[in-house]
Amino acid sequence: MKSLPVIDLLVIVAYLIGMVAVGVYFSRNNKSADQFTKASGRIPGWAIGMSIYATFLSSNTFLGVPGKAFGSNWNSFVFSLAMPLSAWVAARFFIPFYRTTGEVSAYTHLEHRFGAWARTYAVVCFLLTQLARMGSIFFGIALSLQALTGYPMATIMVVVGLCIIFYTVMGGMEAVIWTEVVQGVIKTAGALIILWLVVDGMPGGVGKIVDIGKADDKFSLGSYAPDFTQATFWVVLLYGFFMNLNNFGMDQNYVQRYHTTTSIKEAARSIWLCVYLYVPVSLMFFMLGSCLYAYYQTNPEMLDAVRMQVAGERLPNGSPEAIRQLANTLTPAEFGDKVMPHFMVNKVPAGLVGLIVAAILSAAMSTISSSMNASATVFSVDIYQRYLNPNLSGGQSLRLLYIATTVFGVLGMTTGIAMIGVKSVLDIWWMLSGIFAGGMLGLFLLGIISRQTRNTEALTATIVGIVVIVWMTFSPQIPDEYAFVRSTLHQNMIMVVGTLTIFLVGLLLTKLRGNKPVPSSNPENSVLNV
Repeated sequence: MKSLPVIDLLVIVAYLIGMVAVGVYFSRNNKSADQFTKASGRIPGWAIGMSIYATFLSSNTFLGVPGKAFGSNWNSFVFSLAMPLSAWVAARFFIPFYRTTGEVSAYTHLEHRFGAWARTYAVVCFLLTQLARMGSIFFGIALSLQALTGYPMATIMVVVGLCIIFYTVMGGMEAVIWTEVVQGVIKTAGALIILWLVVDGMPGGVGKIVDIGKADDKFSLGSYAPDFTQATFWVVLLYGFFMNLNNFGMDQNYVQRYHTTTSIKEAARSIWLCVYLYVPVSLMFFMLGSCLYAYYQTNPEMLDAVRMQVAGERLPNGSPEAIRQLANTLTPAEFGDKVMPHFMVNKVPAGLVGLIVAAILSAAMSTISSSMNASATVFSVDIYQRYLNPNLSGGQSLRLLYIATTVFGVLGMTTGIAMIGVKSVLDIWWMLSGIFAGGMLGLFLLGIISRQTRNTEALTATIVGIVVIVWMTFSPQIPDEYAFVRSTLHQNMIMVVGTLTIFLVGLLLTKLRGNKPVPSSNPENSVLNV
């Protein structure tokens, strides 16, 4: 980071040392697998809420959301508007369910309901989702820091990744939660600072920003037409509901935290604290994107510089004339992710750059550390102890968690490196998460809601759902002569349709078979009855 002023470098180094120190501090408590995965159930609800909020507020939000708002409008904010309903369902039904079963893994009950295949399928989908999440976040952090330091994106991912791996392995879930509390504050403050700098430097102030935004339709939430082939208000709302329900209701990152609180009530409070914090803060990030759009429209020389930068990256061996021609054809959607890093490099004064870089690091590190810990827990409980060695001693279980956490951290870095060159970090994350999460959410809802559904119906419904998800995902690659079999729905509908297909097909098959309850004494079979 030699290109940064010394004071900024000191701030960044102090932040990284502080995070590592937290891991070292809590390593004293990590004497068992239960402590590593649940923090022994001693964390207050407000801290869990801040932790969940910090996990939601990743670098995909910090960089991807302003980039999305810069390139289009506020359509993606509808995702946040769907959060309260998803949170209500989770607090009302899912949290009591998990606390009653006492299982640290979100997927153990699927085996009780439908057999080992269901648990394995959900675990594989979850792990693939985490790799997509970690990869997109590593990509986001490297995208920003490359603009500030000039170092290769891959190098940045490795350096940051090693720091995250160290404190996550050393401190376990307790270190993850308390570092996220601090990180949530830092990255919120960093975003407020950038927003203030943009507005303060804008000729004409807020009024001019509003005028430009209205003229270019930057504040729209999308079309309200009942059209599911484009990213309309309704498409994003449906996607947001199902994805947030997946997060709050069955994502190991969140389910694991429900076990770290002292009671069901505290766990429910943590979800609502996350919602109260995230919805207005996500709106702030959309406002930031619109403010940056207006700022760059009134500073055409800066806009040209960003266009030339992106064109140069796409044509590394191109002539100046070819790069200029490409730059002139680029739309705001194609370089939106580059704008905020460019603004930081050119307009943020020395002293504040270090704090903002720390905020971006916080945005990345909080979510990645959660994914690493959750992935390691799922691998240990649902794969290794289920299929390879169910009789691990306490020391062996803890050692396995250390190794698995490290491995998933390295895999996340590798995925991030593979994403270099994507058009929009937010788009790639939404697409991958929707594909992987759609199937397991449908199966989960079928298992928790319907008492009568048996293994055969669930397996058949899941196969049908997977076929539908694969068909919708790869429809654009179908040759033109078979265009009539392509899906015309927007890609965000993949998760919605996949979830509903598995759930509804399962209920239909159950109804056709007859309504004989599944014999079982497991408490998870009686949470909801349909």
